[in-house]
Parts: sequence; C-alpha cells; structure tokens
Amino acid sequence: MIYLDHNATTPVAPEVAEAMKPYWGARYGNPSSAYALGGFARQALEEARAQVAELLSCLPDEIVFTSGGTESNNMVIKGVAYSLAEKGRHIITTAIEHPAVTNPCLFLLYQGYDVTFLPVDSTGLVDPSAVKAAIRPDTILISIMHANNETGTIQPIFEIGDLAREAGVLFHTDAAQSVGKIPTRVSDLQVDFLSVAGHKMYAPKGIGALFLRNGLKIEPFMHGAGQESGRRAGTENVMFAVALGRACALARERMSGDAQRIRRLRDRLHGFLAEYISGLVLNGHIEDRLPNTLNVSLPGVDGATLLDALPEICASTGAACHDRSVQLSHVLAAMQVPKEIGRGAIRLTLGRGNTEAEIDDAAKMITTAYNNQPHPLHTPPKTP
Repeated sequence: MIYLDHNATTPVAPEVAEAMKPYWGARYGNPSSAYALGGFARQALEEARAQVAELLSCLPDEIVFTSGGTESNNMVIKGVAYSLAEKGRHIITTAIEHPAVTNPCLFLLYQGYDVTFLPVDSTGLVDPSAVKAAIRPDTILISIMHANNETGTIQPIFEIGDLAREAGVLFHTDAAQSVGKIPTRVSDLQVDFLSVAGHKMYAPKGIGALFLRNGLKIEPFMHGAGQESGRRAGTENVMFAVALGRACALARERMSGDAQRIRRLRDRLHGFLAEYISGLVLNGHIEDRLPNTLNVSLPGVDGATLLDALPEICASTGAACHDRSVQLSHVLAAMQVPKEIGRGAIRLTLGRGNTEAEIDDAAKMITTAYNNQPHPLHTPPKTP
C-alpha cells in the first residue's frame, strides 16, 4: 500500500503513541481531582497545552482542547454568533470552506443570520479586496481557512487579518490542514481564533484545539462543569491532549526539514505525471500551496474510476460520479474548473513516511492505469 491521502488523516507518529502510554495505564486520574493521581493528569494536560501554544506562538491559557477541528470551528462560529447577536448577524466566509465551517454557517443562516460566501479565483485564492468590500456595520465574524484541504492553496490570511482588525471584526481561520505543515504563528496571521485538528498532524482522531485570543469571551459550545477555564465543559481527554502536545512538539522540530523533503517528492511526482500524461492539469495555486498537496486532473477519464483501478494507492478524488453524471467537489466548482477537467481530478497528499521509491512506483502505477483506461487522447500515450 502506498498512502497518499495525508490530508484525509495521518498515521499516529510512534513518538506520539509512546507519549500516550502512561495515560491509558497507571496515570488514569481525572485532572480536576485534588489528590496526586489527579495532579499528574493536570500537569500532563498543562504541559501539552504549552506544547500546542509553543507551535502557535501564543500563551498556553489561549489554548482550549476540543474533540477536533469540527468542534473548534463550531465553537467559534456559533459562539461568536450567539455572543454578538445584538451587535450584528452578518458573517463572511468563502465558497471553498470545509463543511465544518460551511454547515455551521448554513445552520445560522436558517436561524436568521446573514452569511456572505465569497468567491475565489481559478487558483482557489480569495481576494482580500473582496473581503473588505463585504464587511458591513453588522459584520461580527470573518472565517476563512488557512489552506484548502483539496488543492492546498494557502489564503492571504495576514492581509485579511489586517482588514479585519481595521474594521473591528473578529477573525477566525480553520488551520486544520496547515498546522504542522507550514508556520502558523497566530501573531503573523493576525487571527483571533485558529482551529487545530490532531489527526491531520500525526496525533489520533478525536482531539483538537482552539486558539482563543485572551480578552475574548464567547458562548461555550459545550455546557457543563468548568473545565478548560469554563470555555469547554467535559472531563478533559488527557491521553489525547498529551498526544496532540507531543505531535506539536514534533512538528516544531521537523517542520522545516519535512516540508523541504516532501515538497521535493511532490514535485517529483507532478513532474513524472506531467511528462507521461499529455494534458495534465494542476488544480490550485502553483506556488502558494501546501508542500505536500498535489491535485491534478487527468484528461478524458473519471478520477474515481482511475483510483478504483489502483487498489495499491490510497488517494482521494475531486469529483463524485453518479449514474454517468459527475458532481464536482464544491471547491473545484467554486474555482470554476470545467466539468470535463474536474471529473478527472485526483488529490495526492504526501507525508513523512513516503519515500522516493514509493513516489516513483505510484507515478508509474497511475500512468499505467491511465493508459489502460478508455479515453480519447490526441497523442499516443507515453510509456514510463
């Protein structure tokens, strides 16, 4: 198996699994308990919080542990909406957000809020001037993802954050795909909220975090006891928080080197496919893109059908096929990718474990499977 779907999820890093072990065994205490067993858990929780904060360059008390990126996004969007309803009911987002942002916005839309879904250009970038033009006196929140999960396109978050601060509007970014892959210092991004998903950065599924700038108070998403300084009720998942903390520490140590190596492998894969598949199209920005992400369209075939012919490769597609019709992903549709191009989209996302030999094998397999598919080619297929 060649795993090329790291934007969907990542394997748990061995160092992360090792860090978790004491907390599914002897150190099982509740961090709210006053005795020593609880104290061990509380200390571990706060050490993990500090590790997350160090990666984001913020204060530890600005980190709230959640169950994942989806909860973090919901906590911000609904929390701000309910807390600032008297000030305004207008939210700005984009047409390419993850459903964990889009669907909470739609939920609020049906409750009488107003949501502006900004368009993007053909590379998947939103124009900061469009954000500025969309801001109204009743705008209470701007939520724009840092990097897109399908194309890897990185948004101009700093510029948008500058506009938000000038207008006095709170600004949130869903950084599930970018944390651990590229720098995500909150001061550089000029955000008030930032969402983290553990399983996108070699921690387990079911753990995440939210950066919530000091001085801001929003309605809690989870109501109950006073855990997480009253911001998120429920006994903390110490084991998984420790895992996220260790994953963040690993990311600080490895990010620069990993990004360079993975980008080189990604570009090697892209170059091979472009050489042997005539008419290959890159979906996304050629430069402002995550170092691990390659979304390409192969002409004349269905991406899903092609991947079905490649059981050895784990990857995703950018279109869904139903009864001879093709439904493009909302991201490619927002980028105005023509259906005949979008139907052939596949997303190949690399990670730490991928090797040059794997990438070369994957490129050969994809090319061979493509040449074996019935499709109209203007030139004879090349054989690797």
